[in-house]
Amino acid sequence: MARFKQLWQPSPSRMVVPVRIRDEIHRRDAAAERLIGWVQLGVVLFFALLYSLAPRAEGTQGFNFVPFALSTYFLFTIIRLYISYQRELPDWYLMISIVVDVCLLVGIIFSFHIQYGQHPTFYLKAPTLMYVFLFISLRALRLDPSFVLTTGLVAAAGWFGLVAYAVIADMDGMHVTRNYVEYLTSNSILIGAELDKLIIILAVTGILSVSLYRARTIFFEAIRDHVAAEDLKRFFAPEVAQSITGADVALEAGQGVSRTAAVMVVDIRSFTTAAESLPPETVMRVLSRYQECVVPIIQRNNGRIDKFLGDGILATFGAVQASETYAADAVAAMRDISERMRAVAAEFVDEGWPEPLRVGVAAACGPVTVGVIGTASRLEYTVIGSPVNLAAKLEDANKALRTSAILTADCLRIARSQGSLVGDVEMRPGVTVAGIAQPLDIAVLARS
Repeated sequence: MARFKQLWQPSPSRMVVPVRIRDEIHRRDAAAERLIGWVQLGVVLFFALLYSLAPRAEGTQGFNFVPFALSTYFLFTIIRLYISYQRELPDWYLMISIVVDVCLLVGIIFSFHIQYGQHPTFYLKAPTLMYVFLFISLRALRLDPSFVLTTGLVAAAGWFGLVAYAVIADMDGMHVTRNYVEYLTSNSILIGAELDKLIIILAVTGILSVSLYRARTIFFEAIRDHVAAEDLKRFFAPEVAQSITGADVALEAGQGVSRTAAVMVVDIRSFTTAAESLPPETVMRVLSRYQECVVPIIQRNNGRIDKFLGDGILATFGAVQASETYAADAVAAMRDISERMRAVAAEFVDEGWPEPLRVGVAAACGPVTVGVIGTASRLEYTVIGSPVNLAAKLEDANKALRTSAILTADCLRIARSQGSLVGDVEMRPGVTVAGIAQPLDIAVLARS
């Protein structure tokens, strides 16, 4: 019984789903209603054309209801289609639309005995009843079992009404028979034949409704997965998100690939000291503004954000996706970040920062491993390798070296071989960097 009730209440507004997922479902339902409207318009135009070109059936005597029914249905469909583009059609309007669809079909069938001057049992033999399945199947385009079920029940009620009228109208000219030949060739009613039609309508409606109920459950889950996949792109690089959602098998810790790449670290100067004296909302506002300045530059230069480390940003070039210009891209990003942050440094005072914001940038190149680490219950997609540690150490050295953007001399050499247009750069050979055993040759892109 509970399952049956759910067929009538499939609306996502009544289900426990996040609002944004519910909005996406409503958007797709609205698109389905517009599709149904266009299909209905195509059907009515097709039948109007067919009616105008086909020769008239012999034996017509009375009023011909078909042209008026087609005209009325055409106008109703146009209005319905127009409204569907202006707003989401409410459920009550769709229910009225279903009733109108079926009533027009029932009206056409009913008119046959008037048009041909026959007993009402005449229309029971009309093949036009088959078009009821067209209306039922049209409602399936929305993947909503309640509308299919409603259409089928209204159609069954309409046909039952036609049969009842044929039985009670002009009793002297009609009788119930069990002879199939007599049923087809006279004004007789074969109860079994009419029951067969009702059973078929209800059976098709029921089977299609149950199928749609199952399909709509899968549809909701697919929408939820789609929204989750879109959200992943905000937390990971697009290639990483695609590798997660498009993996043929579930990702496990330890999976990864090795590549030669550039790793860059960006950090705010004296962040911890300044943040301790500021309200949390000010700190978060400054961080957000700073990241809005830096992240687009990294992405514009083919970089990928690996993670945010408080006020620090760890970015990679050529790690997530192999690149032949990874070092040149990193150098371009470093210079652009230095120039951009120098240009907007004073604006952070207006955001509540105690002084013009200063940042340090550093990069290193070398082999890295990109992949999944963690446990079965908590995974993380990251990059590991000596360039990551070296870039972090170099960024820390910016303050002692009175620089704001440095990288290893080897990384600069690779960048130039990859087409970097960086000009004259200050070289500092044999620099001692805290945490690094051997002195390094350093290239300075920008001083403090």
